[in-house]
Amino acid sequence: MIKEAMLYEKLDDGKVRCKLCAHRCRISPGKRGFCAVRENRDGTLYTLNYNVVSSEALDPIEKKPLYHFYPGTMVYSLGTIGCNFRCKHCQNWTISQISIDEANAIEISPETAVRRAVASGARSIAWTYNEPTIWFEYTYDCAKLAKEEGLGTVYVTNGYITPEALETIAPYLDAFRVDIKAFTEDFYRDIASAKLAPVLESAKLARELGMHVEVVNLIIPTLNDSESEIREMSKWIYENLGGDTPVHFTRFHPYYKLQNIHSTPLEALEMAYSIAREEGIKYVYVGNVSGNEHEHTFCPECGELLIKRGMFGVESYGLTDRRTCPRCGSPISVVSDA
Repeated sequence: MIKEAMLYEKLDDGKVRCKLCAHRCRISPGKRGFCAVRENRDGTLYTLNYNVVSSEALDPIEKKPLYHFYPGTMVYSLGTIGCNFRCKHCQNWTISQISIDEANAIEISPETAVRRAVASGARSIAWTYNEPTIWFEYTYDCAKLAKEEGLGTVYVTNGYITPEALETIAPYLDAFRVDIKAFTEDFYRDIASAKLAPVLESAKLARELGMHVEVVNLIIPTLNDSESEIREMSKWIYENLGGDTPVHFTRFHPYYKLQNIHSTPLEALEMAYSIAREEGIKYVYVGNVSGNEHEHTFCPECGELLIKRGMFGVESYGLTDRRTCPRCGSPISVVSDA
């Protein structure tokens, strides 16, 4: 199903300017934007993937990963086709980097998606697996319906959304789980075909708009694993998002076009954890490594084990009804129904 796009302007000679992501593509008639799912047809911009679903699943919220947003609950997850990045290490390249014309997908309306989410018993609904920004019209319509049903709403995103798009969906979007893939423009240019600055801008704006923000940084050996880069990123998060922002350092494994790089050593993840804690980040986690103590939530004041995790789920939950530490009474930054 095609649908006229939101957030674009008409230019001279039948061209249009898309205002959805930071590429802000200038698109000629008959052409598509960088994401390849928004097409100019006779001076009108259309989204080609409105209700096109490539992936549907019921996941633990911890799998996103979101550790401080309704911990221990399930999230109904949807993905589509396409992306506005060209990450050389993409795990989901079979849906993000293929043409929508050759996609193996089904159609699910926003009404049906929300109905399935409610029927599944999920606490929230997430747009994930590929970049939800390029699915804006569909996610916007879904999010409005989801809020009417009391569901939490989640973007699992690369953060390349424009301020005007983020502000448009903000009333209906609860959580912004953003990848800060590196802290250099060189990495973003060479590995993702994008820029770092807009990602930082959107993460900061999401926090200002009242969304729950969690950050993921996939540490890739030789590309973004230096102590200085991790320290600069941690400082930026502390100063711009706040020390209570959960930060996940995750282990890289060879994928797609970066199969010549080995998996992240555990020592690099431990180093990143220590640096972030030194820079004032209260909730730091290590991901893609099973059985490590850095997947649990501890009270940043007294060290009490508050949330114990294992296999993408919560094994024990020790917060009080007031979301405070039962030992010392310190407030814990978590979104929950308690």
